[in-house]
Amino acid sequence: MKATHRQDRTTLSSSRIGVISPIFTLAVIFSLAVSSGTLHAAQVPVKQPLSPEILAMHARAKRPAASAPTTSLELAATTTALTSSSFNSDQGPGPGPIGPGPGCNLFPAPASIGTTVPLSYFGPPPSDTNRSLVGPVQLLDIGVVDVAHGTITIPLYLGHLKKSGKNVWYVLTDVDDPNVAAELGLNFSAKLTFASHSARTGNLDANGNVVFDAGTVNFKPERKIIPGPAGHEFPPTSATPGAIGDANYGPLVQIVNAGNVIYNAPMVAFDVDANQISFPNGNVDYTKVHDQVVAIDPVNMTVTLNLINGFSFGRPVWYLSMDTSNALGAAIEHNTLAPLMQNLLLGHDDSFASPVERIFISTNGPESGSCDNPLRQGLSADLADGLGQTTSWVESQPSRLITARIGMRSLFEWTQDAIDQGFRGQLREEFQILTFVQDKLITGPGGAAFGSSGFSINCPIVQRLD
Repeated sequence: MKATHRQDRTTLSSSRIGVISPIFTLAVIFSLAVSSGTLHAAQVPVKQPLSPEILAMHARAKRPAASAPTTSLELAATTTALTSSSFNSDQGPGPGPIGPGPGCNLFPAPASIGTTVPLSYFGPPPSDTNRSLVGPVQLLDIGVVDVAHGTITIPLYLGHLKKSGKNVWYVLTDVDDPNVAAELGLNFSAKLTFASHSARTGNLDANGNVVFDAGTVNFKPERKIIPGPAGHEFPPTSATPGAIGDANYGPLVQIVNAGNVIYNAPMVAFDVDANQISFPNGNVDYTKVHDQVVAIDPVNMTVTLNLINGFSFGRPVWYLSMDTSNALGAAIEHNTLAPLMQNLLLGHDDSFASPVERIFISTNGPESGSCDNPLRQGLSADLADGLGQTTSWVESQPSRLITARIGMRSLFEWTQDAIDQGFRGQLREEFQILTFVQDKLITGPGGAAFGSSGFSINCPIVQRLD
């Protein structure tokens, strides 16, 4: 990258970092038994370094970095929501992160705004030399981020189900071993080591593809949400996800024959042949593939996925959203319902015995004016206009890079008193939210005590925008 961290969209796409430096990841998942709030030392697995032979087995899963599609795609454009009256029942991705106004677009302005010199006069951002410093960073290095449309194209994998031999089409985003992460270009997430209770099991074949022991997904259901009344769209009257996993499905898989390494490997299609899911130019059949797929090319083995706006320690990010542990969340997120994720222990935040990291979402943030409102945020706003919710992410080590994410959702609601006094706004940072809880400006949904909302979501961060 040759320009400042506040770049225009034509230059950020070249912000890939050539050398994969160690990425420090926060609490993503623990699946540890906790007795009376105490973690027994004997329950903590010890991660041994992989032998060269085992590492070589994982190296077979390496694929060339995916290239962006060369033709125009039928994208999940935000304009669809603007012109559709049925966006809450539309199949496929939600709106991309490039919205029509400041309330739906977190892309930073160029640093040359307000100066007398062009952007070319500004030096490269500090993140060019140290990824933990300020500036844009692409965290998931296996593909190309299309900054004009808010998508990423990454390698597509074809595995199989052990007993039936049925096709399992999946992607890889994160892994719990740093050497495997560096070899494959994935995000390193140390906390996935503790996720075995919520992971499927499988084995690597000779080509580096996974043979899964269990876990299927039905992609045929039609996603449908009926929102609540105007101004109180959340909670919806009803919500049906567009993809439903069986009791054995979750996005994580533990590789039994290769050091018990754990991958984040969400499924994007199941029990279909390549010719049934060949949509390299978009216009995808969502009865056969994941709703967040924008294009899928089983010939070149790539898949293009929709990205979503969020904040990480007050800084804008784009992330993937793939799987959720309950039906309501899966429907709103355009995700697969993943029942195996229900094994995660929730409510302990990022304490040592915690299985997850909190992710904060407003239920009744500002929604008037839709995307023209720079403070727009929350589930009611999303269900009112279909243009996304703008998640408030949380990390507990702001100086370090954050990648893998299976987070506990903590929904919060502005009190009527705070709304009446004009205090309601867009919240971007953990301790700002917690302080407002302490000050009784926000609560849990319906005035309940603030805390875990009882479900989790698989949503790895792809790109930090500044």
